[in-house]
Amino acid sequence: MGFIILVTLHVLLILLSLFHIVLYGSRPVKSLSWLLLVILLPFFGVMFYIVFGISRRRSGIFRLKETRKRLAYDKKYRNLDEVEAEDIHLPNAKNEKLARLILNSTSFPVYDGNKVDVLLEGKKTFDIIFQEMEKATHFIHIQYYIFEEGDLLNRVYNICKKKAAEGVEIRILYDAIGSFFLRKKKIKKFRDLGANIYTTMPLHYGSFLFTLNYRNHRKIIIIDGKVGFTGGVNISDKYIRKFSHLGIWDDTHVRLEGPVVGSLHKVFIKDYYFASNYENLCREEYLPRLEKFGDKKVQIVASGPDSIHPSIMQQYLTMINLSEETIYISNPYFIPNSAMLESLRIAALRGVKIKILVPKHSDSWLAKNSMFSFFQEMLSLGIEIYLQETAFLHSKLIIVDNDITSIGSGNFDHRSFEHNFETNAVIYDTTVTERMQKEFLEDCKNGVQLNYDQYQNRKLTQKLSEGIARFFSPLL
Repeated sequence: MGFIILVTLHVLLILLSLFHIVLYGSRPVKSLSWLLLVILLPFFGVMFYIVFGISRRRSGIFRLKETRKRLAYDKKYRNLDEVEAEDIHLPNAKNEKLARLILNSTSFPVYDGNKVDVLLEGKKTFDIIFQEMEKATHFIHIQYYIFEEGDLLNRVYNICKKKAAEGVEIRILYDAIGSFFLRKKKIKKFRDLGANIYTTMPLHYGSFLFTLNYRNHRKIIIIDGKVGFTGGVNISDKYIRKFSHLGIWDDTHVRLEGPVVGSLHKVFIKDYYFASNYENLCREEYLPRLEKFGDKKVQIVASGPDSIHPSIMQQYLTMINLSEETIYISNPYFIPNSAMLESLRIAALRGVKIKILVPKHSDSWLAKNSMFSFFQEMLSLGIEIYLQETAFLHSKLIIVDNDITSIGSGNFDHRSFEHNFETNAVIYDTTVTERMQKEFLEDCKNGVQLNYDQYQNRKLTQKLSEGIARFFSPLL
């Protein structure tokens, strides 16, 4: 009798899931994948769909931006930014079109007068971050997807301890999944310093199903509201020493100084208010009027499941569609959706030279094989694909022609486009772009270039692995 009840309940859950997929499915390919998964994978298929498949953007956890304070904040700073944006003159129509899209999508304008330092090597990156933290006099705001136990986290703690004793305010955000193994003892140590530390999207009883699939993947540090860091690097010793066959993680980060730091800080402030539930930092002491510090034009792109528009995806698509000569992409999880794949196909047919750099080895079997499943078609179009094998490539970089570079946390996959909170910095500058092109081409030269004929004749078992993984790619 109990078995019959369980079977009946399971059948009802399957029927309800199928009804929900058909009624609310956002894309036919993704809906079909979920349909097959629910039907072919007994019990677990339904559970996976409940946790990962149901869009919960309209549920209570994403209504923060609808509160009075958040609406007032957005309205106030959007108006100010639009006035300032009118004074920025970009060198060509391509730059202007991209900047206008990002402004209309995120409300963040291009700011002129910034200093930009691109950071390419893990140890050097953290040395510079720690040097800036040591200079703090008012506050240090830190947000990372991964806080991992080790030497780097200990250095962060020791600096925070020293600065807190000097009266510097410390605020920290970490993701509940990315920092899953961060010990409560370490969190308590930060709190004992007087630091305000919160998790974004916590895995609490009663909200677990609503938060598990939405992660905060951002990496941001703001020091006194004047210096900012963002990019792909996490607080993990994987960036300074080898722990596995993947090698040391190779990533790209950026140090910003100037008016654009205000945009980056607003991203942190919204997330912090969301996580803390009470502390609103929308005040001049945290958002000071920043003077010009350099000559670089920079724009912040931020998106997440609470965004009206999928801004990161729109940014990447627009950069590809506006390209005239070259597109260089470096990404650890290059799993393009149909729109992205079609844009790359059209760009290649237009004669744009496209090079893609990905890691040879990955920390995810599913992601790697899904990524490799797209390569045969792209190689047939003349797109050059290179594998980095000396280190685990973790950079999220796209360079278009000789004047636009994007560095940030956004991957080329469905998760970054639809489920994660992400942040990129778009730099409109030939000097920075030419340097990044040189670094990118050097990495390609040192990597392994895929050959179309050889790749076409790869083992059948490899093709089957890729086919299975690609089936799940819309769900990643």
